[in-house]
Amino acid sequence: MNIVDRILTIVITATLTSAIWIVAGGSLIENATSVSQRDQTRPAEAAPSPSPQASDADAVDGLDEEEANTLAALDAGLDSSTTEVPDASTGRELVVPVLNVRRSDLTDTFSDSRAGGSRLHEAIDIMAPKGTSVVAAGPGEIEKLFESDAGGLTIYVRSGDRRTIHYYAHLDEYAPGLTEGQRVRRGQRLGTVGSSGNASDDAPHLHFAILQTSEDAEWWEPANAVNPYPLLTSR
Repeated sequence: MNIVDRILTIVITATLTSAIWIVAGGSLIENATSVSQRDQTRPAEAAPSPSPQASDADAVDGLDEEEANTLAALDAGLDSSTTEVPDASTGRELVVPVLNVRRSDLTDTFSDSRAGGSRLHEAIDIMAPKGTSVVAAGPGEIEKLFESDAGGLTIYVRSGDRRTIHYYAHLDEYAPGLTEGQRVRRGQRLGTVGSSGNASDDAPHLHFAILQTSEDAEWWEPANAVNPYPLLTSR
């Protein structure tokens, strides 16, 4: 084989290889951003990238000035925010989200098992007659009105700093005029207690959960559940 044939063979092989990688890479990117990947996304478990410490001095010293400046710029732009468990002062700002239910009437069901012991409840059930008014435990914005097989009629209310979501489930109906994007105040009527979803008709109640998340996480992404019971009963 002469030199010209060898060069042509190399060029053709390189071209075909590049085309294969482009097609394969595009498929991987498309799959990674598809709706089917929502169940695989857990922002609360993602740890921020570590910042260079004093012990990394040798590694940084090995870079030239331009590389060191680039590393510093990237590090400054990292989002190192983390979720935080609400403290007692936050609890004092909350109201029991079911009308005429006293704090002393609440029961801590956060750690109860569900689905035959395969998962934890991670919420509290507030028992009340069907049709009892459900009110906002705290202020925020209605991020989503959603109906699911398990939760029935649900409401996701997101706090002003976007780090907390109050989740209300098994509602019988929404309050008239309630819309996504609406700002709600503490104590504002959101709907009524019911048994929608997988709740028993014989035991209407509000399933109330507090979720700690990150500012840019979507309402449907998994988040850190916080026990509402001590927050609602602390005084």
